Amino acid sequence: MPGPTVDADGDQTVPAAPGRPDSISGAPSKAPFVAATVAVLGSLAALGPTTTDLYLPALPELTADLHSTAPAAQLTLTGSLLGMAAGQLLFGPLSDRIGRRRPLLAGLALYTVASVMCALATSMPMLVAGRALQGVAGSAGLVIARAIVRDRLEGVAMIRFLATMGLISGLAPILAPVVGAQLLHITDWRGTFFILTVLGALLTVGSALGIRETLPPERRHGDGLGTTVRAIGGLLGDRPFLGYLLTSTFAFGALFAYVGGSSVVLQDVYRISPQTYSLVFAVNSIALLAVTQLNGRVLVQRFPGPVLLLSALTVAVAAGVAVVLCTTVWDTGLAGVWPALAVLMGSMGVIMPNANGQALTMAPHAAGSASALLGTGTFLCGSLVAPLSSAGGHPSATALGVIVLGCSVLALVSFLPLATRRE
Repeated sequence: MPGPTVDADGDQTVPAAPGRPDSISGAPSKAPFVAATVAVLGSLAALGPTTTDLYLPALPELTADLHSTAPAAQLTLTGSLLGMAAGQLLFGPLSDRIGRRRPLLAGLALYTVASVMCALATSMPMLVAGRALQGVAGSAGLVIARAIVRDRLEGVAMIRFLATMGLISGLAPILAPVVGAQLLHITDWRGTFFILTVLGALLTVGSALGIRETLPPERRHGDGLGTTVRAIGGLLGDRPFLGYLLTSTFAFGALFAYVGGSSVVLQDVYRISPQTYSLVFAVNSIALLAVTQLNGRVLVQRFPGPVLLLSALTVAVAAGVAVVLCTTVWDTGLAGVWPALAVLMGSMGVIMPNANGQALTMAPHAAGSASALLGTGTFLCGSLVAPLSSAGGHPSATALGVIVLGCSVLALVSFLPLATRRE
């Protein structure tokens, strides 16, 4: 494939691969970000999984400490995901109207305050409320980081940068449960939320120093709520965008069924320790991280986007089938379930960046709103499926497999019309 060229305006152009039908090839890209900005953007993208995963090994402990139940404890995850879903609808369009920096800094400051509230919670309802506020505030980093990337990059360069961000943010689900499990040796579950408080404060300072405004005034939508509603309505009325949105949403549902259910299922059903759980989670996250990098550095350069998505979605469905069979027919225990979940995580390394990248490419003039819809859809779906593996009052590995399989099938069905679509 020919290398990038620089046009008269200094913009980098990535040539299209021969015969590539997808919409991300051949698009111009602005100059790359400096290293400090890459680090901050990657850290902002890591805020979501860190917020979710750091306290997962402590779920059984906080459940006992607050005299609650496993389903109620999983509502702390649901509250955070619902907050992230709702918050992105606030911060995404707001960043289209007034710029990226101010909403970002306000959200991060509020995240720091919410983390303190979680650390000091004295009841499960108070913790759920704190987690919801934490999710709303933390969503600013998630949605605005994607919008900033879309402001500056397009095409294959954007997908590759998302992979670079994924390299940084991908360390979060690997390290967070490990750190969280080790913290339990020296502190209780409240200590994990004090760590998140420090993280929020550091990101606030880092963003203030390292993030410049990327949306100039002439590109902002300053006409109020009506313009925002019309922009969102236009995106939802665009059938290709909606297809990629639904693909990303349901794939994320499968991912968060695993994230939300694995802690209680693996520890309560398979009787593994918090430290062993953190190892299982880390290995599966390494699979996600490795495939994400392979996708960004190799696969998007060689294969059409629809081919990559169709292949990865098929693999995700197969992984869901394997989990169901291993828990209902073969009864393999953790030895069979663990590899199947690792394959599922690996498939997400192709599905998520390609589906999101394709969708963002279709909204160059409303990147904040498009990013908000992508984030809202995924976190809303995640909030709904995360507690289902314990819906009957007891964790169930079979229920986890059925949810993973169902979401993967829905993602594949959402994408199939796009796989045969002619540009």
